[in-house]
Amino acid sequence: MNLIVRFAAPAAALALAGLAATACAPATSSGASQEDGRTGTLRVWLFREVGNAPKEKVVDAAVAGFVKAHEGVDVRVEYIPVETRAERIKAAFNDPESAPDVIEYGNTDTAGYVEDGGLADVTAEFGAWDEAADTDPTARQSVTVGGRVHGVPLFVGARALYYRTDVFADLGIEPPGTQDEVLSAAKRIRAARPELYGIAVGGANTYGALPFIWAHGGGIAELRDGAWTSVIDSPASRRGIAAYTSLFGEDNCPAATCAAMGGNATITAFAAGKAAMVIGGDFSRRAVEAGAAGGRYAVVPLPGVREGEIAPAFAGGNNLGVLRSTGHRTLAVDLMKRLAGKETQAALFEAMGFLPTFTDVRAAAVGKEPFVAPFIETLGSGSRFVPATPAWGRIDASLVLPTMFQEVVSGRKDVRTAASDAARAMDAAFADAG
Repeated sequence: MNLIVRFAAPAAALALAGLAATACAPATSSGASQEDGRTGTLRVWLFREVGNAPKEKVVDAAVAGFVKAHEGVDVRVEYIPVETRAERIKAAFNDPESAPDVIEYGNTDTAGYVEDGGLADVTAEFGAWDEAADTDPTARQSVTVGGRVHGVPLFVGARALYYRTDVFADLGIEPPGTQDEVLSAAKRIRAARPELYGIAVGGANTYGALPFIWAHGGGIAELRDGAWTSVIDSPASRRGIAAYTSLFGEDNCPAATCAAMGGNATITAFAAGKAAMVIGGDFSRRAVEAGAAGGRYAVVPLPGVREGEIAPAFAGGNNLGVLRSTGHRTLAVDLMKRLAGKETQAALFEAMGFLPTFTDVRAAAVGKEPFVAPFIETLGSGSRFVPATPAWGRIDASLVLPTMFQEVVSGRKDVRTAASDAARAMDAAFADAG
């Protein structure tokens, strides 16, 4: 189980023993607990990161402060693999005896977990929390479904444009100021240095492609009369799709290779010295520094359509939530707020580089680490989120958008046809979700 115990009585270790047997449990919660104990053991599931020790140290400090403030309370923290989170968490929704009280979850999972009945509605507590006033609006959106709050943001991630400073200097190229200049710079680099991709792009890199759609005024879907409707086939969205897919070809990133690449593959190519630009996250820095590109790159916000504009970025990241099944709701909410509060988020930035979701804490982070400035500038210019509906998880898992991009770059379909087909698939998913 890779159990990590923090401030917990040894007997509490028995509580998770039956978890493996719940792997095939249905995906809907058995309901909310009627209990609200003020003593006992609270269980927390957090994601295990690569190089998790600094995260553990920050969490330990936050938990110690919580335990000190609550007599008769213990906290046990388990770090679970991200890869198996969906099965573990959905199984926990149906097994209150083995379920945690507080969980970390990816922000695109919010709507699905709410539909499953697993997350507690904490709208009142979030509204009364004085620190919540400084929460980034997009981060708040990531915990909100149907106007109700079902957690608190823990950290946020954004993407910007990494570029090779040595290659740009050698060729006398300035960092691009518009998306057209991204394309022209990429082609110029590819022509002069054919061993490089001008910019590494991927047909399966959804969150690297969306800024092009958003920058052109397009979108994924809109909420109309209480129902989600796809707008991926709107004229503005099609212009964004055309802009992104124009980056594929022998004159930059050959479709035969790049159509199948996802976000990780594009970062790997840049880090390995095989590309002069890439759209990467603040969370990509460690990989880039460890590769051949280490020490030879800089980052600027991904530009928009016009000079001076920044393309809206997807606001990724993780949240914390309280399970409806907890028998310690008041304590669990207090612990959740402590683990995601300003002090802890500042410490997590220092330890792990996680961007804070509080605008004031984020601003202070720039002074400590100038590298994050382009990402914070990007977030400050207006980030976007995916549709807050359980259907998004199905759309994402079905690879609707990657399939659309790949059909265009392979030449199987034109932009209009591919976008229309994607819109129909999305609308079917929205209808099924109700």
